[in-house]
Amino acid sequence: MSKALFDPDDARDRLLAAAAKLFQQKGYASTTVRSIADAVGILSGSIFHHVRSKEDMLFSVMDRVIIAMLRDLTDALAITSDPAEQIRALISVELMYLHGPAADATAVLFHDWRALSAEKQAILLDGRSAYFALWDRVLSEAKAAALTDVEPAILRQFLHGALAWTSFWYRPDHTGTLDLETLADQAMTMVLRRPC
Repeated sequence: MSKALFDPDDARDRLLAAAAKLFQQKGYASTTVRSIADAVGILSGSIFHHVRSKEDMLFSVMDRVIIAMLRDLTDALAITSDPAEQIRALISVELMYLHGPAADATAVLFHDWRALSAEKQAILLDGRSAYFALWDRVLSEAKAAALTDVEPAILRQFLHGALAWTSFWYRPDHTGTLDLETLADQAMTMVLRRPC
């Protein structure tokens, strides 16, 4: 990632980072405002100087992830026009968010989406749509270049789902030499069409 998701010198960001970690560990419904306050060493009432509600924290964490992923993917795609390398950028950025410094917040985005009100979900859908539009463009260009036979919309759903699922099984300390680069290589072999 080009920039940290949360600034440790900013009180609100420290609060959001702690909330993301607790939401990821305990689930949104089981995380109390008091436990978030305890994690950052403040009184629970002091939280409301920074956010309006627990749902506001959840929304802010998710919004931060979507904005950062969109920015980082846009930057990664700007580096190369090669369709295969652009597919690798899709995979690498997603894996970095799922398993890098923003892993807690990304897991919350992927798994606690339904905890938001319909109104707040709708606000985030624009950012998610812009992120997926980049995927659709890259995968459409790859199909046009005969790098894949799969319809772009279907390939995006399969690939995005498979990458998201790595949050349940991929642990670098348990998988030996399977680092994120190697994992991206493996994903690429499933995406790219084999020559006849």
